[in-house]
This record gives sequence, C-alpha cells and structure tokens, in this order.
Amino acid sequence: MKAAYITETGPAEAIVYGELPTPTPQGRQVLVRVGAVSVNPVDTYIRSGLVKMDLPSPFIVGCDFAGVVEAAGPDASDFEPGMRVWGSNQGLLGRQGTFAEFVCVDECWLYPTPPQVSDEQAAAMALVGITAHLGLVRDARLERGETILVNGGSGGVGSTVVQMARLLGARVIATVGSPAKAEAVLNLGADHAIVYADVEVPAALKKIAPAGVNVWWETTREPDFDRIVGSLAPRGRIVIMAGREARPPFPVGPFYVKGCSLHGFVMFMAHPDEQRDCADDINDWLARGQLKPKIDRVLPLAETAAAHRLQEQNTIGKTGTLAGKIVLKPA
Repeated sequence: MKAAYITETGPAEAIVYGELPTPTPQGRQVLVRVGAVSVNPVDTYIRSGLVKMDLPSPFIVGCDFAGVVEAAGPDASDFEPGMRVWGSNQGLLGRQGTFAEFVCVDECWLYPTPPQVSDEQAAAMALVGITAHLGLVRDARLERGETILVNGGSGGVGSTVVQMARLLGARVIATVGSPAKAEAVLNLGADHAIVYADVEVPAALKKIAPAGVNVWWETTREPDFDRIVGSLAPRGRIVIMAGREARPPFPVGPFYVKGCSLHGFVMFMAHPDEQRDCADDINDWLARGQLKPKIDRVLPLAETAAAHRLQEQNTIGKTGTLAGKIVLKPA
C-alpha cells in the first residue's frame, strides 16, 4: 500500500511517500480502506520530535481518518466489512498513524459515519470535534444561555468550538485576525466577532459582555492570563488546549477571588468511552447538517510533506494563510 511515513523524526522533508506492507488486523482491530485523512498541529509536533513519543519504525504519520471497513480481526464484533467509519487518536502513544491507503484501528476508536456525511467531512471533524466536545461538555460544562469567548475562532478547533457552543445554546463571541475571518465565524453561528488587529480585545469585549464571559476558550500557544482572568465573570472557566512550552505569568489573586477554574487537556488522553460520547453527538449534528467542518483545501496523499509544511507555517509561523483543515485523499 502507499503511505506517508518517516524512519526518524525531523522536518517535513523527512516524510517519505512510498510502499509499505498492508497491515493485517489482529484481536479487536479493524482494517479500514482510507478514503480521507486530515492534518492536525500535533501531527507535525510528533513528526518533528517536538513532542516525544515512542514510535514504530517506519512510522506512518497522522491521527484522523475516514473510510470503509475492509476486514475485522478475530475478536472484533462492532464493525463489518463495507461499513463506513471514521476515527482519530491514531499515530499516538505507540499506535501507527493513518496517512496510508489502509489502517488497522482498534474498534474502540472507531465510529460509524452517517450516510449523508462524506469521508472528507468526517476526517476533518475527527480530532477537532472530539477536542471541542471534551472541552465544552466534560470540562467547562457549558450551559445554555452562558457566554463563551473563543480566542482564535476561525481555525480548525476554534471554528468547531464556535459551532458546537452555539448548538449547546450559548452566546458566542470569537476573536479573529481579519474582516474576512469575522464574516466566516459569524456565518458559523457566532453572535459577535472581534478583529483583534483593529481593536483592543478587552475593551471591545467589555462592550459586548460587560459582566464578563462565563467561558474563555484559548487556542493560542501563548495565553495572556491577565487579560483572560480580567475578562471572566465570577465562577468563569478557562479551557487551554495549546502551548506545551508556554510559561506565562498567572494572576493568582484575581483568579481565585472570582472563583474561577482552569481546564487543560489533550484529547488523546481521554478514555475511549469519553471519546465515544463525543462521537455520538458529533454524528448526530453532522447528520442533521448542524455541524460543518471548516476545510481549507483538499490535497492528494502524495503531498503530505507539503501539507505538513503549510500546517507548521500557520501553527508555529503564524502566517495566517490557512483557515481550516487540510484534508488529503489517497489516489
């Protein structure tokens, strides 16, 4: 089978697109013929060695996928050949990645794809959807009628949080980098969009939510906690899902006096049952057309190295040339 893989960590140029043996499902594994995959920032961190993990060699890159069940292992019972499925959480913690024509996945990480949802949509929604759901429902416990600020609302995770928070009945405010991105998040369901290049965010936010926001979702790698805590309502919650090397100052006094809480997490450490709860809601919203992944572009799987470079330029280089997910398809 064709696959995008590395034999040692390094730059995007370390990715090889070539032939590897098609895996055989063992135990509770299911063999999936891949229809689409999508790129996440964590994919580039693992490939580069920025995030240290034990990797099989050769290591196929990638977390997310969607496709069709080709075969099931002897102990698998939930999925049969011909069923359309999607999933995430691969290429992590010793598991092989997904950027290949076939992938073997333990059935605990697989979810059925609704008939009206394409492989491209399912793959693009996988990690970002589960991440958004975990942060909003499990951790922040966002309630109907509350106000949430999504700092960086136009990216892959941010745009998903905007939509999901709206579906949960919240009032949604998003910060974005340009008027075009403001229009995009408003179209996704945000009630207000703040272009941070044009105004001071705290002042603009004060006009929209004078009592503060109940939840602040932070997507950037360097959070400004003074600004965040100052913008929270009493008993406000902060959700952090980025910035592994960040060591910013923290306003302990204002934070505890307001009775606030801080939630940090990575989705791949969540239990399979927790992730399945997320997938159930995601599937329902996708099937109803209420949740739509933001796809920036679709490329051939052979262009995985170029896709990784583009993702890094935006995640680390902050070039702003990417608005949504990069999806790739085997030829």
